[in-house]
Amino acid sequence: MDPLRRGYLSALFANILWGVFPLYFRALRPAGAVEVLAHRIVWSLVTVALMLAAVWRWRPLGALLRDGRRLAGISVAALFIAVNWGVYIYAVDTERVIEASLGYFINPLFVILLGVLVLRERLRPLQWIALGVGAVAVVVLSIDYGQLPWIALTLAASFGCYGLIKKRLGLPAAEGLFLESAVLTLPGLVYLTWLTAHHTSTFGTVSGWHTVMLALSGLLTAIPLLLFAEAANRVPLSGLGILQYLAPTLQLLLGVVVFAEPLPPGRLAGFVIVWCALSIFTWDAIRTTRRTRAAQRDEAAAVAETAAAPTL
Repeated sequence: MDPLRRGYLSALFANILWGVFPLYFRALRPAGAVEVLAHRIVWSLVTVALMLAAVWRWRPLGALLRDGRRLAGISVAALFIAVNWGVYIYAVDTERVIEASLGYFINPLFVILLGVLVLRERLRPLQWIALGVGAVAVVVLSIDYGQLPWIALTLAASFGCYGLIKKRLGLPAAEGLFLESAVLTLPGLVYLTWLTAHHTSTFGTVSGWHTVMLALSGLLTAIPLLLFAEAANRVPLSGLGILQYLAPTLQLLLGVVVFAEPLPPGRLAGFVIVWCALSIFTWDAIRTTRRTRAAQRDEAAAVAETAAAPTL
């Protein structure tokens, strides 16, 4: 299969899996959000450990374990992804899937803001406009909800910070997930042990299928992450950027159609404004990518012409 096509298919399947996560986590009831989070962490570690063992990729882990700076970064990244996972599972469990989807729509705009505040990046005019329109959307949604949409903002902020740290660390997907899960596994095991001791654990007590689904939450976490890592190495950034809207769109549809969550006019207006901001952001990214490629082609052509010119 053509590498580019393979990359697009990997990105497509990753976003589809992320988009249908609410169906899976809702099916894990009566397990609470913290119990599901703990199982997701523990079983992610087990799943990725088996994957690494299958391909015998332990040597990079040894190098990472000897690097104190990167280990500290991994620990911070683990905290951010734990917050993201926990809040997302809580949103699904409390029937706030629509607000959770909003968080992932807002995420690209939050990443731009991080670039300004943390990396001191200079924004293009259309990026400033997209940020401004996004801020208007948050105000409109806050008025509709009667408070800040904290689930959406927490999901956007935690995932944005997680992505920033991961970008700086430059870790391979599997090794990174293994170490992040390892950092979080001890607290997860302590909590699960506490539930078992107090006879409130749902693992092994509800049904065999429920137990299997809790254990498979690690595989469900690892597969889309590895698919996305595969896509990131093959697909242009503009292509990945457009496909990233598929997951929250599917989540929004599930919230409205399957879970029958309310979407009053004020909330819908807020989503429309967010989509306008994302349209501006996406158009600017595509236009900039095209201009950069055109400039690179012109430069390459000029170099080739210079090299081919006869010398006197």
